[in-house]
Amino acid sequence: MAHLSLEELLSKFQAASAAGGATRSNPEQLKFHRELAEACPAFTPNLLRLARVLRLVDEPDSEAEAMLTEVQRLLEQSVQASDRSADTLIELGYFLDTHRHEPEQARKLLEEGAAKALSSLEDAWAGLIRHLEMEKQLSQALELSARAEKLFPNSERIMGAVYDAHQAAVTAGILPPDVMDT
Repeated sequence: MAHLSLEELLSKFQAASAAGGATRSNPEQLKFHRELAEACPAFTPNLLRLARVLRLVDEPDSEAEAMLTEVQRLLEQSVQASDRSADTLIELGYFLDTHRHEPEQARKLLEEGAAKALSSLEDAWAGLIRHLEMEKQLSQALELSARAEKLFPNSERIMGAVYDAHQAAVTAGILPPDVMDT
């Protein structure tokens, strides 16, 4: 069986997500998401959407426990397929806490998800501060720098970007020179 191209995956995913119109959770939509999961079991966005849709759709002849077991399998599969991305860890953590009453396991997953999300935010903010500084949008760079310094006071990457933004602001006359002494 040939693999779907990225364009085909995205097209099928969008079609599955749009199936059923405004309800966003009906048996037809469920069928499309299941078919896509069968065609590409590592496509994480579909696995997450399928798990969500399963919890919303009332399938005839289905038992609640069987549905929860399938949702858990899909969420665990999405964690593996995504290399433990923040959103999949968080989704599985919520599920285990809410539906399986496993607070310890949920907490571990939520903590790992939060750590990964913070790491991504740190990288994004450092890059955005540098971008704003290079684009001479210094007031925005300084505003974001202040927020980033508070959240990531020990981050060398953030502090390097903040330093460069402050230096550019001093050179532009926006900040006084003595700000670089602190």
